[in-house]
Amino acid sequence: MIIKDGLIINSRCKFQIIDITSYINDKIRNHAIDSGIINIFTKHTTSAIVINENEAGLGTDIQNILYDLIPEGNGYSHDVIDYNADSHLKSLFLGPSETVPIKDGKMDLGTWQSIFFIELDGPRSKRKLDLTIIGE
Repeated sequence: MIIKDGLIINSRCKFQIIDITSYINDKIRNHAIDSGIINIFTKHTTSAIVINENEAGLGTDIQNILYDLIPEGNGYSHDVIDYNADSHLKSLFLGPSETVPIKDGKMDLGTWQSIFFIELDGPRSKRKLDLTIIGE
């Protein structure tokens, strides 16, 4: 069975890491899926989906490394149109999606793994995530 669903995210800051693990597991549970896979995909070019540990210090480290590698206002060509080229470039390094196995009615993540939506150009409302579940 293939199920299409979605999730709407509202961010509060220019850079924000939002743990969406419980929301995704709720969606899996609501569709009564026991096993399969789920793909989580952001429909925005200035955001990302990643898997990592939910620890505040690591979140700060992620932000710092991204801003060190790709600083804001560095004379990017895209900034002539919209002043957010750094956000687009950061998203290239992180990626728009993750695919995760489903086992026993929830994502089969490692002990320290969580699913995160990373806002790179906020604050924004109504950020759309597509969820595609293949399972039974």
